[in-house]
Amino acid sequence: MKSLLLLALAIASLGQLPTAHAQARNPTVYADVPDLSMIRVGKTYYMSSTTMHMSPGVPIMKSTDLVNWHLVSYAYDTLAGNDAMSLNRGQSTYGRGSWASSLRYHQGTYYVSTFAQTTGKTHVYATKNIEKGPWKAVSFRPSLHDHSLFFDDDGRVYMVYGSGKIQLAELTADVAGLKPGTTPQVIIENASAPTGVKEGLPAEGSQLFKVNGKYYLFNIAWPRGGMRTVIVHRADKLTGPYEGRVALQDLGVAQGGLIDTPAGQWYAYLFRDFGAVGRILYLVPVQWEAGWPVLGSPAGKVPATLPLPANKSLIPGLVASDDFTRRAGQPALPLVWQWNHNPAPALWSLTERPGYLRLRTGRVDTSFLLARNTLTQRTIGPQCSGAVALDVAHLHAGDFAGLAVLQKRYGLVGVQASPTGKALVMVSAESERPVELQRLPLAQDKVYFKINCDFRDRRDVATFFYSLDGRAWQPIGGPLKMAYTLPHFMGYRFGLFTYATQQPGGYADFDYFRIEDHPAK
Repeated sequence: MKSLLLLALAIASLGQLPTAHAQARNPTVYADVPDLSMIRVGKTYYMSSTTMHMSPGVPIMKSTDLVNWHLVSYAYDTLAGNDAMSLNRGQSTYGRGSWASSLRYHQGTYYVSTFAQTTGKTHVYATKNIEKGPWKAVSFRPSLHDHSLFFDDDGRVYMVYGSGKIQLAELTADVAGLKPGTTPQVIIENASAPTGVKEGLPAEGSQLFKVNGKYYLFNIAWPRGGMRTVIVHRADKLTGPYEGRVALQDLGVAQGGLIDTPAGQWYAYLFRDFGAVGRILYLVPVQWEAGWPVLGSPAGKVPATLPLPANKSLIPGLVASDDFTRRAGQPALPLVWQWNHNPAPALWSLTERPGYLRLRTGRVDTSFLLARNTLTQRTIGPQCSGAVALDVAHLHAGDFAGLAVLQKRYGLVGVQASPTGKALVMVSAESERPVELQRLPLAQDKVYFKINCDFRDRRDVATFFYSLDGRAWQPIGGPLKMAYTLPHFMGYRFGLFTYATQQPGGYADFDYFRIEDHPAK
């Protein structure tokens, strides 16, 4: 009986260990979640990321296993109301807006700080309830580049920031600005020095941690002729002196910081530039040796699998289908949606025609990239498809409505109205100038569009389809070779759009948006 009991216990314990087929895979999030900052509060993990010119901004994601995440909040609805953020007067803020955020938890309050070239300020958002808010916002000058918010054990508050030359600034106790009477000081003169290469992207992306009484500063550098590299500096005092070393140089996986599990395991959360889908999340095991975090398994290598729960679909946690039907008490838009720049609230509605998203035109625009109220979601890898059904009965002459993949080199498939009728149109901006690849006459008001995205092995190809009945799909135009461009600095997004080129006042009604992990055949 005793041997049987021991055997049963052994089998039970084996069942608690992750099996080969149940392990997590890298990347853990195959979607654009750059500049991530992560914390653990009890058994729950929270992560912030960069979405720059999108509104709302600074998404907050939640996980209970460090692998599978879902959106729970945003730090702000709009960063600022200026012309650039609102796509007014021909201005935009593509690739700018708010950049790398820092997420922290201190004495019962959650803090998210970020900075913006668009405003020239450092922005701090605070809340007692990270999932439900409300968030209190303060901002101050200057804009502290790639900063890390840090609460030290003595109760003082700091930001570590900079590029190449890393500086330390003390803040007021309420994190509302630089502490009067203090001056920022340089704590590392050249944070890129451990790479041994003088040229390239200087060390930036600071994230500061305190572990067992020592201070650890994570940075990313990109030596010329090399790859994105993780650099770690450590010191016994916050002000230094710091000693540094290269911590990881593999696959270009870099920029992030440290996180531990309730069981005492350590990981580095980092991202990788992966072409058109954007910058995707990797976890790298960390072992501690002689007071240094040693990244990789084996050391110095990014593993393909991890001893963590298996990845689930990013649907519906980070992206989701939407039939635009709302019940009482539901938010108008689920958190998976973000507007391209600030929206014009009076020009979109889910109530004018229940069960539909109505996008109205309120002005004449010269291009898709300057049109307001394009509603977006991330694309996801390795393959995905996005599809819409829309009613175009109320487009005015010159109006264009449909489905896009949004980046500087965008692609559009939709309906364009003219005085003589409507047409199905596919536009490619692969050359960074819009080119109409195909136009077909349309004799009905309900129409369906779909875009398939293939990010496998950085193929980065989008293909475009239309349907007259929602079942039989026909290709239109040609494939778009997608490219991650620095002017937009963001992975491709699906976008629902309507804009006028001749006169305002028309509108399109979107019946649904459907996203799938793999393109439908």
